[in-house]
Amino acid sequence: METPYRLHYAPDNASLVVRLALEEMGVPYQSELVDRRRHQQDEAAYRALNPNGLIPVLETDQGPIFETAAILLWLADRHGQLAPSPDSNDRAAFLKWLFFASNTLHADLRIVFYAEKYIETAQAESLRAGIRPRLRQHLQNLDAVAQSKPDWLCPEHPSVLNFYIACMMRWMALYPARSDRSWFQLADTPYLQTLLMQLEMRPSTRAAIAAEGLGVTPFTSPTYANPSEGSAT
Repeated sequence: METPYRLHYAPDNASLVVRLALEEMGVPYQSELVDRRRHQQDEAAYRALNPNGLIPVLETDQGPIFETAAILLWLADRHGQLAPSPDSNDRAAFLKWLFFASNTLHADLRIVFYAEKYIETAQAESLRAGIRPRLRQHLQNLDAVAQSKPDWLCPEHPSVLNFYIACMMRWMALYPARSDRSWFQLADTPYLQTLLMQLEMRPSTRAAIAAEGLGVTPFTSPTYANPSEGSAT
């Protein structure tokens, strides 16, 4: 690689969170499209990097890393940015909410997006309806944390968790395209809304907007991505 990292991405996928973190850190990287329309994530070359066939993968000098939270934490620790250091008194609180975002919020969100993978198609909407109250509660929990303005979840100096939450809230407002999304209202979580508004003004977000065609307000009033290459779905 000509740069330390190669990010295998698809527009407006979980790789967006990693792109934002890399941009915010000012770390050089290459990006390589995983064309979902051609199902490149299922091809042998990609499966050799991530046997689960999920996006993203970050290639590093320590080998390929998959799982969004693992990539974010690895980058934060290696570069000493966007997360409390391992010896910080804030580390435990940061870690529990980072993994809440990954293992609970994101996991539930995937069920809403891909309900047909978890249940018969005829019952998919019922499953989504059952998950949405959980998502609302997850957001309320995170909003309560943001209200207290810990250093690792505040508007002034974002962490990887800020970017992770912002992307998931973007996706809640947009997907699934043909399903009810009226349950999600950004104003219901005003402290998270403030975080998202601040992120939209950062150079890292502007760079991601340009790279993936996200529109001028990708978090607070999102529109479907119009990328120069590839597809979000």
